[in-house]
Amino acid sequence: MNDSKFFPGRELYLRVRAGFILQDTTVSAWCEVQGIPRQHALAVLTGQWNGPKAKRLRTRIIEASGIDKPPLAV
Repeated sequence: MNDSKFFPGRELYLRVRAGFILQDTTVSAWCEVQGIPRQHALAVLTGQWNGPKAKRLRTRIIEASGIDKPPLAV
């Protein structure tokens, strides 16, 4: 996935939250299953952490949220 179209910040965090809600789950639930503290997810999504590990985690979270895929046609 090319995450260059997803800039860290509050908007990204809100979009990711919405993606998980559309899957009937939450960022917190996903983090718990993955063994990742929710605060770490928040830090990478908002850009507080932006190193190589943070970028990899941000990519994982974005992919899991589904916001990197086009919406389904109805």
